[in-house]
Formats: sequence, structure tokens, C-alpha cells
Amino acid sequence: MIRLKDIAERAGVSVMTVSKALRDAPDVSATTRARVRLLAQQLGYVPDSSAQGLRTRHTKLLGLVISSLANPIFSRIVLAIEERAHELGYDLLLAYTMNKTDREEEAIRRMLSRRVDGLFLSPVYRIASEVRVYQELKQRNTPTVILGHLAPFCSHFINVETDDLQAGYQVTHHLLAQGHRRIAFLAGPPGTPWTQERFEGYRRALREIGEDVDDRLVFHAGRNLEEGARAATQMINERTEATAIQSINDLVAVGCAEVLLRQQIHIPRDLSITGFGNTLISEYFQVPLTTVGQPKYRLGVAAVDCMLQLLGGRPTEPKRIPAELVIRASTGTAPASFPLKRLKKA
Repeated sequence: MIRLKDIAERAGVSVMTVSKALRDAPDVSATTRARVRLLAQQLGYVPDSSAQGLRTRHTKLLGLVISSLANPIFSRIVLAIEERAHELGYDLLLAYTMNKTDREEEAIRRMLSRRVDGLFLSPVYRIASEVRVYQELKQRNTPTVILGHLAPFCSHFINVETDDLQAGYQVTHHLLAQGHRRIAFLAGPPGTPWTQERFEGYRRALREIGEDVDDRLVFHAGRNLEEGARAATQMINERTEATAIQSINDLVAVGCAEVLLRQQIHIPRDLSITGFGNTLISEYFQVPLTTVGQPKYRLGVAAVDCMLQLLGGRPTEPKRIPAELVIRASTGTAPASFPLKRLKKA
């Protein structure tokens, strides 16, 4: 292992001069700095980041805690955060919660033990108004940016989020413009703010045309393919009077659509269906999905911008970024009858 002392001996200068030269200190001549840096490179010197962190009280590490990269929403967000952090000289530590509260707490504590300069967190949402580890982050004044909507337990942090309320409204408005009046809503986990916002957008669009939400058209579908398939089976068994389905995300929409297609329901001639997220599966599904394009990369960039403000001790504001409706082949004009009523129970 090459030490500063080894470089100093080769350069014929003191260890202090080598240290200053590698830190671009102004009281070392440009010629000496260049010579020391060239020698360090030739000898394969690698700075000890841990020692530097103890000296400067900054580790140049940022922690990122998300549910999992298996969730396609996070791939672009993580890419944006890593690229921007790299440009700024920060390394990124990544941990998964798998949507488990105990694993989330463990991941956050591990990040803190590594003395990260700041944390990006995609919370495991729960109904509780307070969560101990989030209270500790507040007390420690750890710079923290929430990726997603705020809930009571994390409301004291800065966040970046998609305008899910307006996006939910846009989807419903599109279906209404196609003549649909009986629109089923496949909801996500009830404790999540994004489920609540997307449902509120759905409700507002219906109320604009004088319609109320029909509880018989609202199904709790979760967040994945299997749960979307179960929701479709439930709709078939209940002979649901719907001509369109608005899903909480693309995975739920695809899981639902696969069941319907196997039952010879033509999409969109018999029934329209929408997703949310504009993930790859939505574009390349056998019937490309009308969906909502979330600004995933922009959310990641905005998160790093917020973090820089916090790290610099400067005030910053939450970021709420609009989404875009992406219209594809899975939506069309409303049929004259209710297609699910003619199916036998699954």
C-alpha cells in the first residue's frame, strides 16, 4: 500500500507538502502540485476516504433506500441520482426495504453507521403518525430527501413527488371523453398517499360530469401482476358493470388484462384499460397500454438538487413535478354493453 511518506521520499518534499499538493492547497506551487500528483498516479496511490472523512467530517457518501430495483419506477430515478452524485464527487450506498418496516429501519441505521452525508428515502408507508427511526433522523438533523409523497410520519422532511392527483384526473378524463361512464378503479395499498391522490383525481373527474364514485366499481388490487390478476377474477365473479378499468399502476393493469384476454375479452373493443407509470411492460405488452408517464429521471435530478441545498445549509422547497398522459392502443370508445356480465365465474 502506497503511503504519503512514500510519495514524499520520491518527490524530495515533506509529507505535509504532499498532503497539501493532493488537496490543491494554495500555498504549494503549481509545479510542485503537478509533480506530486504525477508521482501519486504512477505509484498507484489511493486516498483513504475514511481518514479524509474523519478530518473533514464529510464522507462524500449518500445513502439511497428504496423498496427494490424490481420496481420499474425506481430504475430511472436511481440512474439520475447516481449520475448527478458522481458528477459532484459523491458515492452512493444502496439498500432495499422490500416494503418491510423492520428492514427499512435496519437499512437506515446501517447508512447512519457509515456516516453518510445525506439520505434519499422511499418510505415504507404506514398509517402511524410517528415512526421512531424517522424521528431520530430529524433529531440528528440528517439531510434527508423523501422520494415520493409525504405521510404524517415523514412530513417534516423535504420531498420530490409526481403530481399524482392531476395525473389520475387526466386518465379518468380521457376515458370519459371516449364515452365511458362505468369506470372501474383498481386501487393500490390503502395506506399509500399515491393511491389516495390517484383515486382523488378519479373522483374529481367523475364529479365534473355529475357522477359519484360507485363503490361497486372500486377494487383493492395492490401493486403487482398477481394482485391485478386477482382483481380481474373478482370483477368477473361479481359480473361488474364496467366498460373501462383504471389501474393504480402498469403491473396491476397487465395482470388484469392477461386474465381478461384469456376470457376472450377484446381490448379495447370490449373493454378499455389503463396503467400508470409508463414502464417498459406498458409499451411492449401485447396490447400497448395507455398510461401515465412519470417524470422519473427529473425526480432523481430534483432530489439531488434538494440534497445539495440541505448539505449546504440552505433552505429548499419540495418539488412537485407534473406527469404526462401517454395514449396507446388499450383505450377506445365505450361499447354498448357491459362485457364482464357475459362471462362465467372464474
